[in-house]
This record gives sequence, structure tokens and C-alpha cells, in this order.
Amino acid sequence: MDILVFLSSGLFLGWSLGANDAANVFGTAVGSRMVKFRTAAFLCSFFIVLGATISGSGAAHTLGQLGAVNALAGAFTVALAAALATFWMTRLKLPVSTSQAVVGAIIGWNLYASALTDTGSLTRIVLTWIACPLLSAFNAVILMLLLRWAIRRAKPHLLELDALTRYGLLIVGAFGSYSLGANNIANVMGIFLPENPFHDVHFWGLTFNATQQLFLLGSLAIGVGVVTYSQRVMRTVGGGLVRMSPVAALVVVLAHSITLFLFASARLEHWLASHGLPTFPLVPVSSSQAVIGAIIGIGLLRGGRGIRYNILGSISLGWLATPLVAGVMSFLLLFFVENVFDQEVYRTIRFRIDRQVVEEVERLHLPSEGLAALAGRDMSNPVRFRRRLSSATGLPENQLDLITELARLASIRVDPGVLALAGGRDWLTPGQWQALETLDGNSYTRSWAFHRDLGEASPEWRPLPDSKVNRYWNQDLRRKLEYLDRIFQTQPEE
Repeated sequence: MDILVFLSSGLFLGWSLGANDAANVFGTAVGSRMVKFRTAAFLCSFFIVLGATISGSGAAHTLGQLGAVNALAGAFTVALAAALATFWMTRLKLPVSTSQAVVGAIIGWNLYASALTDTGSLTRIVLTWIACPLLSAFNAVILMLLLRWAIRRAKPHLLELDALTRYGLLIVGAFGSYSLGANNIANVMGIFLPENPFHDVHFWGLTFNATQQLFLLGSLAIGVGVVTYSQRVMRTVGGGLVRMSPVAALVVVLAHSITLFLFASARLEHWLASHGLPTFPLVPVSSSQAVIGAIIGIGLLRGGRGIRYNILGSISLGWLATPLVAGVMSFLLLFFVENVFDQEVYRTIRFRIDRQVVEEVERLHLPSEGLAALAGRDMSNPVRFRRRLSSATGLPENQLDLITELARLASIRVDPGVLALAGGRDWLTPGQWQALETLDGNSYTRSWAFHRDLGEASPEWRPLPDSKVNRYWNQDLRRKLEYLDRIFQTQPEE
């Protein structure tokens, strides 16, 4: 029951996303009266669940890098702040960006917990806020020109064109819902991944991992939001910004769906990388920005006639305000939850420079000068530790990141029996399990030292060279290592 209480804010966020972002998939279809709302709501909910559980993990990793909320009460509060910001915008009948609300709320947690914000991940996410509507507009223009050419060439009867458009809206709406679930489930449940309360379930040689369970729960909440409260925003998107013909509505949904899919599909990224082609970053992009970009693209193709710039201005203002509102709300709610309800909204992370860290730094051929000034001193403020490390060594950002991770303290005791009781043995290969057994009873104060010993015991615990082609293997390996860290974690020694 406690788990459901903490996850309730994520479920509320999922409900808010469904209430708001379903309009981006079926809003133009419903607004042009080509598809009934009930039909749209059912299809949208079903395919959102499929997309979230099957392909939802691709974009979640980047969001986790932005800030790893390391306490369940903190994840609850961050999700609540994002949900309240999203719900408020929905009440104003604006297609708000849930991605921006979640990013703003996570940064609010980083500031409150004095945690480090991954500027690389933040930069990638912010750049997609610009690239997403532009790419969607480009897709819409190309698709509209191709569809016009096909219609002129085929010359279908008006009734036949109407029927084909209706079926087309249903098909691309299903594809768009799948893409929405795959990309935006990271916004709903990605916050809870570092403190995922579920465990992997293994049966008949198959694994229903903890991430899929979490994403299934979140996608069901999105589906409920679609069914119960999405009709309001569908009317705004469907007919408020630009008057849409049924054919234009079809193009908008398809352009939006393709854009989301490009930023969500790990399999597509792997295929493109393996063929030497450029890839798209796997980040949770804004569904609202994608559909608005597509609508604007159609409007510009018409020469800009019919675009209601006052509504566009209101939507743009909402996009600018959302991360700021969510960030401030997150900070204030964290203070309230910690001091009024006495809940742990972040766990203290300790850092220490000692002989083990210095030896590893030298083994990696990194400069170790200046580390002696920080030796033997424990620090629990990541930002302050990073600042002192920079002052003592003068190293560039990427090397500071690595040394900061090496200095992070942990408390791990290897016990394969605990893993077997949790049902995790079947998840490991025979070689991985055998290597784990050789470390039975070992204790570690650094996670990386545990991972290094596993790699030395078996090549099956070693990551492949960092490339997009090897992303599948490395992601699966990272998920296993994080699971072992959690299950073998003990109370740290004071």
C-alpha cells in the first residue's frame, strides 16, 4: 500500500498527460469530426499501453541522467509538482508540454538536494524542444505535398476519399498513440526508475522486468486520463489553432507520430547506427510541440493564412512558463513534504578521496595532482564536493565527472542467495551467475569496484565499446548492475 501511495503522484501525472496529450494524437481527427471521441479514446489508450511497455525504455535513460531522484518520497513530490503544473495548463485548455514540466520539476529537486545537474543531458533535451516542432513542421509539409500529388494522380471520388481519410486517421492515430506511449512514459514514470519498488518477474524463460511493470502501471493511468478528460483539449488542438480539412488532419497526426517515433525507438537508432547513418537522440520530446509544429507547417504551406496567432502566442507562453512553474513548485513541495510530513525526499550521498580512488585515477591515466588536498575528508554535498575538486585539480568537466563518480561511497555486500530468493537468478546468464558466485561474501565501499571485479571474473559482465550499435547490450548490462547494487546494498558504516 505504501508503494501505491508514493506512486500516486506518478499516476496523477500519467492521468494529466493522457488528459492533455491525447489531443495531440486524435485532436485533429476529432476536431474535424472524422472520428468519434469514444473510438479515438479507446484506440489511443490501448496503443499507449503497448508503446509504453514494449518500447518505453529508450527515452527514459536520458531523463534519468538529468537527475537521479534517489528517494521514493522525493520522486513522489517531483512527479506531483509536474502533474500539478500540467493539470493547471490543461484547465486553461492549453496543450502544455509534459516533458518540460518534468524537466523543470527534476531541476527543482536537484537544486533542493544540492545534486549535480547533468548539463549534457539538459542541453540535449532543451535542443529537442527547438528541433521537435521544426522537424514536425518539415515532416508535415513533405507529407502534405506527397499526399496532394497522390490525390491528383489517383483522382478518387469524394466519398471514397472521405472513407480512406477516416481509415487513415484511425491507423496513424494508433501509430501516434504507440509513439506517444513509447516516448512520453519516461515523463510519467522515469522519475521513479532510480527507486523502482518493483522487482523483475521471471516465468517460462521470459522476463517481465521492473521497468516494464512500472511503465505498464503508468500507461494505464495515461489511458484513464484519455478516456475521462481529454475531450476538452482535443477541441482546442483540433479546431482552435488552424481550421483543418480531414486530409490535413491526417497529415498532422502522421507527422507528429513520426517525429515522436524518431526520438523514442531504440531499435531504429540501432539500425541507423549499424548502417552508418545519423541517428536521433533518445529523449522524451514534447508531444504538444510536435503536433503544434505540424499544424503550423500546414498553415505555412497555405501561405500563413488561417493561423490564429493569438492562440499560438498563448500556447508558446505556456511552453515558456511550464518548466519555471514546475521547478518552483517542486522546490516548495519538497520543503513542505520533508519538514511537515517528515519524509526523506533525498538520500545523502557521501564522497571521499582515498587511496582506492587515487589508484583508480592513476590506472585510468588521469591526472591525480591536487587530490591529496582532499584526501580523507568525507563530504555529503555533491555540488560543494565538485566545486572543491575543480578548485584543487583544475581538470576539465568530463574528468571531473569521472572522478566524482569514483569518489562516491556505497555499502555493498555480495550475497547470491539474496538474489536467488528475489527471483533474479534466471535473469543472469550462466557465466554471469558463476562470476557472481566467486564474489560471494565480498564487501565493497564503491559500486565501480564491485562492477570491476565482476568484469574481471567474466567477460559477460564487461560493457562493450560505447557506441550506438552496442547500446542494447550496454543498457541491459547497466540495468543488471543497478539491480545488483540495490539488492546487495547494506546500511553504510558511519
